[in-house]
Amino acid sequence: MIKKNCIYIILSLTFLTGCSNSSKVLLPYSETDNLLGYVNYMDSEAPDFFASDLTVIPDELNHMADSDITATSALILNASDDVVLYADNVYERMYPASLTKLITAFVVLKNADLTDTVTVSYNASHITESGAKLCGFKEGDKINMEALLNCLLIYSGNDAGIAIAEHVGGTVEGFAKIMNETAKSAGAIHSNFVNPHGLHDDKHYTTAYDLYLIFNKLIEYDKFLSIINQNNYTAVYQDASGKEQTKEFLTTNRYLKGTEEAPGGVTVIGGKTGTTRKAGNCLILYSKDSQDKSYISLLLQADSGNSLFSQMTHLLELID
Repeated sequence: MIKKNCIYIILSLTFLTGCSNSSKVLLPYSETDNLLGYVNYMDSEAPDFFASDLTVIPDELNHMADSDITATSALILNASDDVVLYADNVYERMYPASLTKLITAFVVLKNADLTDTVTVSYNASHITESGAKLCGFKEGDKINMEALLNCLLIYSGNDAGIAIAEHVGGTVEGFAKIMNETAKSAGAIHSNFVNPHGLHDDKHYTTAYDLYLIFNKLIEYDKFLSIINQNNYTAVYQDASGKEQTKEFLTTNRYLKGTEEAPGGVTVIGGKTGTTRKAGNCLILYSKDSQDKSYISLLLQADSGNSLFSQMTHLLELID
């Protein structure tokens, strides 16, 4: 593994220093281009966010092959040492499903007051899409922002996402504008978000690399880490009549549930799952090894929940 990591570092340095005129990076898509895929641009056009504190993944490292990894996009990197362990199709445009909630959480942590009281609207309480995961909040319920953030990240409640969006952005559309501005501030320029929860929309997309950039910012927040490390959360709030209500929500993360076991020496701190019919099964994790080094791992579009976690465990086995 040491020899392999050295090769990765050398390739990454070659990319960063621009030793080859054919080096390429990815820049924003046209707003009129709704097709999935990706576009290469010459490194002379590279934006300023390709800085030394980010792991840049050149094309040489972006097409690794492993028969046990069948998800469309896959990534695991040592975030402490900026070493790529595995990468495949990290710049391909993908539907993120509920991994969208990462950028929603980032907006909240950057811009919102967690002590705010949020009143659940009709829109938030009437999500009718088949299969949408709901906390079951009703119109007129009053719940604070911190509780909603927990429900969003632990249980993946889509109604919590709408309630957050309308409180912070005024409307879902207004919040989506903030989401995109915030994503770009993290360097995630290959994404376009139109809602706070990730229920399908053809114009709602991102890439594995953009999700890494967003997640890398989120793990700087102690509040985020404490939330994603929980296997359950109890929300206490008031209904429209002022009566106190209590609901318990369980994590969607099998490693925290104890139904999936991480490899020896690896501790899964937490992460986020996501599933829709078009996005497939998705998962991002923050983990640490026995030396307290940090790792970010990500899979997009696995074909089932069981396959998703099996593949993620395989990626975590690359940590030594």
